[in-house]
Amino acid sequence: MQPLDRWGMPPLWQRPPSALLHHPGATGVAGLGAGDVRAIDRPRSAVDPESFLAQDDDALRTIGVSRQKTRYGRELAAAIAEDRLDLSALQTLPDDDVRAQLVALPGIGAWTAEIFLLTALHRADAWPTTDLGVIVGMQQVKQLSQRPTRDEIDAIAEAWRPWRGAVTYLLWYSYLKGQLPEGMNDE
Repeated sequence: MQPLDRWGMPPLWQRPPSALLHHPGATGVAGLGAGDVRAIDRPRSAVDPESFLAQDDDALRTIGVSRQKTRYGRELAAAIAEDRLDLSALQTLPDDDVRAQLVALPGIGAWTAEIFLLTALHRADAWPTTDLGVIVGMQQVKQLSQRPTRDEIDAIAEAWRPWRGAVTYLLWYSYLKGQLPEGMNDE
């Protein structure tokens, strides 16, 4: 039985643009899990910049947020609250401009920018080269004896342009399920 027949299509992990304070990973863009921040602001259903900025450092430390992550979170929240980072405007910008605006903020790197492009803005060619699921998935797809380097991953993925984002979902899903759909190894 084909894995896609067995499990169906992979889910499209989606987040609203406001998910910058809690992107789909173990930690948020500023290193904050959504559940962590909600623990200090229970009445709200989502994290917003103002509620984050209203918390003192001690409250954040009680939920395990480090000093560095607090700084990153405050920088990001202030950029959004002060309209230096306009989340709705990011939706209309080219991918490279979104990346540039995001990585200009402390605590936001290339991986976070790609995950944001993929899951919040639904960009078809977002490609998180350094993502572990992508790396291990690529290793499995290509039946490599060791994990490929970033340059090797990028070279292989060129054939998948402009749909590398879709491939990312397939690699993640297969990685999580422990199998790969037949035929993904075909050039």
